[in-house]
Amino acid sequence: MDKRKPLSAEQQQQQREEDIRRTPLPRDRQVLGICEQRVGGSRMKVRCLDGKNRICRIPGRLKRKLWIREGDVLLIEPWELGGDAKGDVVFKYKPHQADVLRRKGMLKSLETEEF
Repeated sequence: MDKRKPLSAEQQQQQREEDIRRTPLPRDRQVLGICEQRVGGSRMKVRCLDGKNRICRIPGRLKRKLWIREGDVLLIEPWELGGDAKGDVVFKYKPHQADVLRRKGMLKSLETEEF
């Protein structure tokens, strides 16, 4: 049984504002991407902001915590040794965090292309 009390509307708004403040942005080699297709296991095809399509995997530490569907906005870290064809999923953006990225103009080039 879940004994947590439901959040009031004010508490939900505070939670959203906190998530917006904590929206991680790409650093160093990291890029933004959109999940195009689940391939199987913990792998998926991701269209990245730098124009490349990568086969990305969910690392073991996130496997049971992170559920990804097609169309989700992700933070990807390309592999150093495997070339630019592969990468790891670092973070999954919640819908309101993805809206913040859209408002900042960081997802423009991903949305102009069609699936």
